[in-house]
Amino acid sequence: MEPQPAQLNIEISEEVAEGSYANLAIITHSNAEFVIDFVNVMPGTPKSKVKSRIIFTPMHAKRFMKAFEENIERFETANGAIKDLENIEIPMNFGGPTAQA
Repeated sequence: MEPQPAQLNIEISEEVAEGSYANLAIITHSNAEFVIDFVNVMPGTPKSKVKSRIIFTPMHAKRFMKAFEENIERFETANGAIKDLENIEIPMNFGGPTAQA
C-alpha cells in the first residue's frame, strides 16, 4: 500500500486575493536566489513602483518555469496561440544591476 500524500491547506487573505496588475517583470539572480519584481508601468508616467517581489531558490525557479510553461501550453491548446504584440524597449537599469524581463 502506497503512503497517501499529506493534504496542504492554503489560506489567502482578501487583500492578496484581489491581486495586483503588472505589465513588466524584472528578473535578477545571484548564485543563491532568483528575484522577480512585478511592476505596473503606465504610459506617460516617468516613475513606476514594484507591486510585488517574489524570491525563489534556483530549484524552485526552475520548477515554477516548468509549471508556467505547462499552463501556457494548456491555455493555448484551449484558446489558440498567444500573440506577442510588439517588442517594447524599456530601460532595464533602474539604478540597480541590469536585468532581463
